[in-house]
Order: sequence, then structure tokens, then C-alpha cells
Amino acid sequence: MRMGVLDIGSNTVHLLVMDAHQGGKPLPAYSHKVELRLAEHLDGDRLSDEGAKRLHSFVKESLQVAEDKGVQETLAFATSAVREAVNGDEILEWIKADLGITIEVLSGADEARLTFLAVRRWFGWSSNRLQVFDIGGGSLEIASGIDEEPDAAVSLPLGAGRLTRAWLGADPPDPDQVRALRRHVRAEIAGRIGGVTRFGPPDHAVATSKTFKQLARIAGAAPSSEGPFVRRVLTREAAKDWADRLAHMPVSSRQALPGVSEGRAPQLLAGAIVADAVLDLFDLPVLEVCPWALREGIILRRLDLLPDQPFTPQ
Repeated sequence: MRMGVLDIGSNTVHLLVMDAHQGGKPLPAYSHKVELRLAEHLDGDRLSDEGAKRLHSFVKESLQVAEDKGVQETLAFATSAVREAVNGDEILEWIKADLGITIEVLSGADEARLTFLAVRRWFGWSSNRLQVFDIGGGSLEIASGIDEEPDAAVSLPLGAGRLTRAWLGADPPDPDQVRALRRHVRAEIAGRIGGVTRFGPPDHAVATSKTFKQLARIAGAAPSSEGPFVRRVLTREAAKDWADRLAHMPVSSRQALPGVSEGRAPQLLAGAIVADAVLDLFDLPVLEVCPWALREGIILRRLDLLPDQPFTPQ
């Protein structure tokens, strides 16, 4: 069947159309996205009227695209920006009443589990114990396990966009701000690391998300044009090196790096600081980049259910 996944993230709202069936590999057929940057529309703990209107408009547009592309079922979900807005449920109810689509709000643990499922299916059982890291706009997800359901699934408020807005105000960033952010990130991860590492070291450590992909690319990994089956990695040495180098670069210089988009360049330093901390504190020499992540996990979970069962992230 042709399915659509509408991913309402802190940075980007993305409709991915995929052809999928039980037991088969989901194949991307069409992609429609915009950098809506909902997190920047949070006024305190409320999503602004402008942010709500822009979200409504893009959801409406995406549903029309899905119809045009022959999508039979659209699964819509929202992550940290909507999850943390006190009026998030109210906005989603308005969208549902007007457009007829239910948008599930995923918890951080849901995000970690579904991303872990996608990574497990991509790499298979030969990976044995997997440890998976995903840096989003609002949060960092960590999961570890030997099955398709992880033993540990952790979400921390260490998204690249969130950290950039809260800690890095100057361009290029102030060295004191960078040091303070580095201390904060490492303290947050260190406070939760035991809940993951107590299950044992990983046989295969994996990274997903645009942030990790861009860091791997500027560190020498193959461009996306070479396809998803090329092995791409980010080493501990490269993560540390680029965290240091990016701290001295203005945003305009980051935009000139290979694989770095204009919209993502401002938050690349914060992402590099998180990636450096992950590799160091978890004592990992390298992370392999997986092309599948949360959206694919949503599709795979839906395909695992009987046809008459509704999708649920649990």
C-alpha cells in the first residue's frame, strides 16, 4: 500500500510518501517538506498564533499532496515542539476538526523506541546489541537493546535547535557560551548514562538524524547522491575536531561546508557539541550513520499491526 508519514518536528514538517507492505522494505516515493521551525514560534510555553496558522496551512497542503500522490493512509505525528506547548493539544484538536486528521503526539521515549526499531530493521540481527542516538531539533534520543524493543529508551532536552536558542547568541559564538553549553550537555548526558550502559556495551553504535548526517558529511563521508547503501561513519576524533572548529566559524562559513543547508547551519555547532559528548561519554570510537529513523519506524510499526488495528506508538 502507499502510505504517508507526516512528521511535525521542531525544525521541519515533512510528508514522506512510501510504498510499503508487510515483510517488505518501505520504498520512498515522494518527499514534501518545509523548515517551519515551530520551536521558534514558542512564546514562553505556548505555540504562537502565527506558528499554529503556519502548521495548519502546511498540514492542509500536505494532505492535498498525499491525495494527489495516491496515498491510502496518512500517519501524522508531532514531537517535542508541540509536545511541550501547553496549547499543543488545543491546536491539534483544531486541525483535526477542520482537516479531519488525527495527529499523534509522541513522547520522547516513543521517539527513541520507534527510531530504534527502524535501525534494527535496517542493520538486522547481526548487529546484536544496538545503541542508537538521534539528535533532533528539540531533544536527543538514546536507545539500547538486543531485540526490536530496546532495553533502555531515553529522551533528553538536548536538541540542536533548542540548545542554539538557549545558549548560543553571538555569531561567531562567544567562547564562554560554548564552554557553558559544553558543560551543560555533558552533565545532562552523564546524569542518565547509567540507565543505558547498565545493559552492557554495544556491539554496534549507530547515529540517525540530519545533524549526524551533516557532521559525518563534513568529516568526509560520502554525499547523499551516492545513495543510502554507502557506509557512512562519524568517528570520535572527527566529532571532537569539528566541535572545536565550528566554535570558531560564523554561520556564513558553516553554510559553505559540504552537505550543510542554510537553515541547519546556525545549529550545527550545538549538534556537534552533543555528538562529541555522546561519543566521549559512552566511550565509542565510531558511530555508523543509518539512513532510516523515526519516520521509517512509524511505517514499520504500522505494517506490523493487523489491518484493522489503528496505529499507536506504544
